[in-house]
Amino acid sequence: MVAAKGPKSLYVTVSILEQTLWLLRGGECLRTFRVSTARNGPGEARGSECTPRGLHTVHAKIGAGLPVNTVFVGRRPTGERYTPELQARHPGRDWILTRILWLSGAEVGRNRLGEVDTMRRYIYIHGCPGDVPMGIPGSHGCIRMRNVDVMELFDCVDVGTCVRIDD
Repeated sequence: MVAAKGPKSLYVTVSILEQTLWLLRGGECLRTFRVSTARNGPGEARGSECTPRGLHTVHAKIGAGLPVNTVFVGRRPTGERYTPELQARHPGRDWILTRILWLSGAEVGRNRLGEVDTMRRYIYIHGCPGDVPMGIPGSHGCIRMRNVDVMELFDCVDVGTCVRIDD
């Protein structure tokens, strides 16, 4: 199991019930963000489109230095910048924008390995279009944030940062 490395370590907590993400150091809350987790609620099974619970770590940070509204497909920038016109041309696309924090489960059997592996499910904390509502479930399993918020979080955390997701 991965745990914070001391009383001053930075970590992230996400509440599925409250649709809120907290950036914490020790017992101090540094920032609070509204988020949108899975439309299907909490769950760990592959193919469920649910947000996985438990302890995770930031496996990779993707998108450093790219402009706001950079579009990603398969964790790669497409060269596109999100606009309402682009959305109209691709109405069914699940928009992953600006920055990606790719999560890896830290609890074998709960969210790591086998049919419950968070990383193999490609669960991220990522940016989304500005018209996507925060504070209500709506994603396909990921944790969506406003672009400006995910940029701020991205700049604060490192690979290996602990992320706890609770329902």
